[in-house]
Amino acid sequence: MARRSSDAFKAFRAGRKLRLKDIDPGSRPFASSSREADDARLTALAIEIDRLQDLLYANSAAPAAPKLLLVLQGLDTSGKDGTARSVFTHCSPLGVRVVAFKAPSELERAHDFLWRVHAVAPRAGEIVVFNRSHYEDVLVPVVEGWIDAAERDRRLAHINAFERLLHENGTAIVKCYLHISRQEQKERLQARLDDPAKQWKFNPGDLAVRAKWKQYQAAYEAALTATSTAEASWYVIPADSKTNRNLMIASLVARTLAAMKLEPPKPDYDPRAVKIV
Repeated sequence: MARRSSDAFKAFRAGRKLRLKDIDPGSRPFASSSREADDARLTALAIEIDRLQDLLYANSAAPAAPKLLLVLQGLDTSGKDGTARSVFTHCSPLGVRVVAFKAPSELERAHDFLWRVHAVAPRAGEIVVFNRSHYEDVLVPVVEGWIDAAERDRRLAHINAFERLLHENGTAIVKCYLHISRQEQKERLQARLDDPAKQWKFNPGDLAVRAKWKQYQAAYEAALTATSTAEASWYVIPADSKTNRNLMIASLVARTLAAMKLEPPKPDYDPRAVKIV
């Protein structure tokens, strides 16, 4: 049975004692037993997000104009691309922008690790989706031993300050960790290998990351625990089920936009005085 109460996300919000093993990646708290019903709900949510995004864009000229940042983090095959496609499928491309973070370039490495992130943060009236994000800089370097615990903690503190800056300037922040099981990842990786149309998505380097599964789980737990704040909460999304994943994140986005209480801006002219001939 799908959870729809106002506290439906409480059990999935990262807190100070997060243990990923306590959250079943195969659970389906927002999905029902009916695929048709779930598809209809997702379509309704996507249409509502489009309506709210239109109002967000319409208010882009207002003082402290609202913005929305959706951060999607997760191991390979967890569904970051699929989430963006499903949740924003009805939105105008003029108001939603997806930023995919890859290994930093030479220019980016010459600056602090947040330099490239701040440059692509949401503009007034815009929704931005980070496909991976600044959190890569407290995950990969930690697991690979490129930085020590002291540097990790400094970066985590910088991230909290950075996100607080965005929040204080009108950006609502929703952060989702797409939580898949090791078995589900294996099946999705194999599916890529077996399908010639998807083999381009497979990177042999993904297997090196997979071999460090426990280390990455620990790194994620540390990062999520340290940076889940009142203004920028982390949510652990059970993602073995693509349907559940999409419904949960669409619900979070719709709820966040609705909380902005957006209204159409009033025109600076008298519509009754205008005559079109």
